[in-house]
Amino acid sequence: MPEILLDPLVLIIAGVAVGTYALRLGGLLLADRLPRKGAIAAGLERLPGIVLLALVVPAVTDLGLLGIVAATATAAAAILSRSPLLAMVVGAGVVAGARALGWG
Repeated sequence: MPEILLDPLVLIIAGVAVGTYALRLGGLLLADRLPRKGAIAAGLERLPGIVLLALVVPAVTDLGLLGIVAATATAAAAILSRSPLLAMVVGAGVVAGARALGWG
């Protein structure tokens, strides 16, 4: 067996890839068994937003005032443009611009 295949980094990447596709397959196989109505269905509909919030809030709090300004600019861009890509670019641009000016 080639030595590169035993490299820990290659094994980790392969393991994550297998895990990702296993989760996707599991989701597809379980999708028909999930409830379509009721409290569980409502909770599952809100889950992506909650996960996104769990990823964003720590980053915003770590940046302090700059994070609050960037999050506000991102939210405003998202509301005004209805474009998630533009909103992300605006938020990252605020942080990058502030850091370039030595404020972050």
